[in-house]
Amino acid sequence: MTLLENLRQFPAFENVPDEQLQWLIDRAEEQTYGQEEVIYAPDIPVDHLMLLLDGRIRIDGPNGVSDEIASYEPHSVLGVLPFSRIKTIPNRLVAEKPARVLRLHRDHVRELAHTHYELTEALVHQMTTRVRDFTRQVQQNEKMASLGRLSAGLAHELNNPVAAVVRSADTLRQHLRATPEAFKTIMHLKLSDQQVDSVNEVIFRKIDQKPPILTLLQRSSLEDEVTDWLDDQGVDDSLDMAGPLVDFGFTVDDLEWMLERIGDENLAGVVAWLVNNLVTEKLVTDISEASKRISALVGSIKNYTHMDRGVGKERVQLADGIRNTLTLLDHKLKKKQIAVTLHVPDDLPAVCGWPGELNQVWTNLIDNAIDALPEGGQLTIDCELDQRAEGMAFVLTKVIDNGAGIPEDIRDKIFEPFFTTKEIGAGTGLGLDIVQGVVKHHNGSIKVQSEPGRTEFSVCLPVE
Repeated sequence: MTLLENLRQFPAFENVPDEQLQWLIDRAEEQTYGQEEVIYAPDIPVDHLMLLLDGRIRIDGPNGVSDEIASYEPHSVLGVLPFSRIKTIPNRLVAEKPARVLRLHRDHVRELAHTHYELTEALVHQMTTRVRDFTRQVQQNEKMASLGRLSAGLAHELNNPVAAVVRSADTLRQHLRATPEAFKTIMHLKLSDQQVDSVNEVIFRKIDQKPPILTLLQRSSLEDEVTDWLDDQGVDDSLDMAGPLVDFGFTVDDLEWMLERIGDENLAGVVAWLVNNLVTEKLVTDISEASKRISALVGSIKNYTHMDRGVGKERVQLADGIRNTLTLLDHKLKKKQIAVTLHVPDDLPAVCGWPGELNQVWTNLIDNAIDALPEGGQLTIDCELDQRAEGMAFVLTKVIDNGAGIPEDIRDKIFEPFFTTKEIGAGTGLGLDIVQGVVKHHNGSIKVQSEPGRTEFSVCLPVE
């Protein structure tokens, strides 16, 4: 097959006349590459338009082959294109399979653009397709990375309550095995209805009241007092019983009150039954609280992604999205012991917009602030109504951190796509570009002010 016949198989050249393709062939050179041979190393000048005749070429990601960015099959167009500003590429270009390439040096590209309209048009179309596909892919990678961070955080946050449910359920199962024995003991006691009512009264009173908040020293002292009192009354296993009693606020005075009503002969059996019920109540409460935590986390991720809603515009309470985002990033906040202050007026009006997009704004701004903050840093989020003189109303949201600040020499670049100060593989440089795009989509504005010890991102969104 001749080179002209091969070029005719390129979908991009379907409408390009033969004489223009022949012009390209006359000025190009054919080059072959062996398997896994590096065509371009990172940051090496890219000087050729490349037409892949046979083989397969890939672009490695920052972590090598395992993180492949893109691959090209025969009849693909790579490298320099008319009017493109490509100088170098940050990643390796490698022949994944033995490859045969037709290369045109960039010195001929200017002549091509001036004299061969159809060929230039085809190549420019390839350039716009390349930019669109690459941008879409990088944005998708950024979204997946963001989803990965949130998923890791959600898994981390769910782990504790799930473990608590499993642990408490197992303990409850073992504990319930002792209930028949305690029941048998209580059945042998001769208690009047009035005495039973007294025991029920104290149980429900202690269960319904808020558990006392005790220091370690206070708790230890109370347990010693209760243990000593039970020992004095001849109650077995007093040490094991003291803990559950103190958990629910029982004191020696409470036990004395109960003793007066049930008598010495019934005390041991009643206390055993009482402690059995308190332990059961504690385990059920632990399971309930852990389950509520799981429900809250699931609710936060559901609201964050708006899985149960449409994709159109709607009235959005910004505070809800911010709170959901803080919940999902709570593991990162706890890891660095960052204090969070959220100020939201009760009468803050809603804005009209796309909730999922706005959540991306809060995710990127808060996540960036966490990365910039030192251990024990402070994150402040303020929302307020901004009533303009021209009659328009806006919601102004400020995300403020007390980190080191953004250096002045890069402050103007932070919203540029692919600009990042993070290490290779740690960021794509699209976070703030996405934020700016979403804010513009909502007819809003975003500004940044920064100095050492205070960085403030201000997002202004119209109410109507």
